[in-house]
Amino acid sequence: MKTPADIITRLQLMSQDGTKSDRKLAGFVLADLDFVSKAAISEIAARVGVSEPTVTRFCRNLGCEGLRDFKFYLAQAIAIGGQYLSPEPLSRDAREQRIASAITEAAISAIQRASENLDMTTLVAVAARIAVSGNVLCIGSGGISSMMATEMQNRLFRLGISVLAQIDGQLQRMYAAVATPDTTLVAFSVSGYARSVIDAVQVAQQYGATTIAITPPDSALAKVADTVIHFQSLEDGNIYKPTSSRYALLSIVDMIVTSVAETRGPRVLENLRRIKQSVNTLKVDDPRLPLGD
Repeated sequence: MKTPADIITRLQLMSQDGTKSDRKLAGFVLADLDFVSKAAISEIAARVGVSEPTVTRFCRNLGCEGLRDFKFYLAQAIAIGGQYLSPEPLSRDAREQRIASAITEAAISAIQRASENLDMTTLVAVAARIAVSGNVLCIGSGGISSMMATEMQNRLFRLGISVLAQIDGQLQRMYAAVATPDTTLVAFSVSGYARSVIDAVQVAQQYGATTIAITPPDSALAKVADTVIHFQSLEDGNIYKPTSSRYALLSIVDMIVTSVAETRGPRVLENLRRIKQSVNTLKVDDPRLPLGD
């Protein structure tokens, strides 16, 4: 018998398109996953008001051999994605009171954790290398890491550094292939297992580039990079809220860039002045506005 690929999706479909008894059973299972995962067939049949053979047929219609097989896949689905299946609803008042504090408190906590666990000696050494590089290649795949690669490009170019960000996996490898000993490659990966990023690091190393990874310690990426700034993503379990780890990673980017700017010294100021002059003449002339933003 074919193994159910996603038992929850099958249950959801059956609750809409199955026979009358199957719809009834599917709806009952989805409403009380914990009970069904532990209950005997007689208890399930009694709760739903159907016969035990009907319960068995229901399991087989889902692609399972019987109730025992069905409960195995159900338990697996609960273990993997249970937090997304039966979340406690939030009242409107609770949402209004909690959203602002949930975001800000989690962001502050993530930044503080990152700062406490950061090896500043390594970070300053990384900044010193970037400051004298002939060119810098920033790479990352996925939502957070690709955003950080682009952000580092946005911050470094204004310091007079030749920098490029690549978030496409194929282009990462291609640009790594034209690296030189003057190249510094900065790789971001929240997981440490993004294959295209790891490949690009190894390719760039073949041509003498210095490779830096901002990633979890002991990850696959950490093991291949020349220098590693340790970053461990920790979440608070709020499944409705976007990950707070990106604030922590952004703070690390800002620390590196600030150190690069201080290392390069006054020579960065002319570029910053030109950007300020150019942008402010095109919009509101307010020197208090952020540089270029």
